Amino acid sequence: MERVYVIPLRDAKKAPRTKRSPKATRVVREFIQKHMKSEDVKMDESVNEKIWERGIQKIPPKIKVKATKEEDGSVLVTLAQ
Repeated sequence: MERVYVIPLRDAKKAPRTKRSPKATRVVREFIQKHMKSEDVKMDESVNEKIWERGIQKIPPKIKVKATKEEDGSVLVTLAQ
């Protein structure tokens, strides 16, 4: 199963400035766990690089990702084109 999501990162903006990128990574992981109904979520390096692109303090307001659910139940998250 493959789906494309636009994940809002406004919840991560509420975190202290020096903890925003790690919080945004957790927000993406929790969003995918909730919507794809899987605890095993693996994020591609490109997603992490996009979140950290402008540093720890300036995260993007939203991120577009493609989530692919494998047959064993794990989910792989990559950047959508």
